[in-house]
Amino acid sequence: MNKYKKLALSIVFDAIGYISFLIPGIGEFTDIVWAPASAWLMTKLYKGKTGKIAATVTFIEEALPGLDIIPTFTLMWLYTYVFKTKETIIEV
Repeated sequence: MNKYKKLALSIVFDAIGYISFLIPGIGEFTDIVWAPASAWLMTKLYKGKTGKIAATVTFIEEALPGLDIIPTFTLMWLYTYVFKTKETIIEV
């Protein structure tokens, strides 16, 4: 998948997480559904060990009240495509 398509999806998924934060009273109940769904989406969007770690962080962030403002999908995109350095293999 194109990295910019992943960025667009990340922004959409973060916006969905914000919606539950904006609706007082109902938002806490939607987080019960959104927390595992967002964790699953994170593992599909970002593969490997980092995707699994990000899924755990996303689940905790969505499940705990008041933390919905953290854009975990977008932060993961930034980590993957901006900040993460490529591993170089040195043959001996």
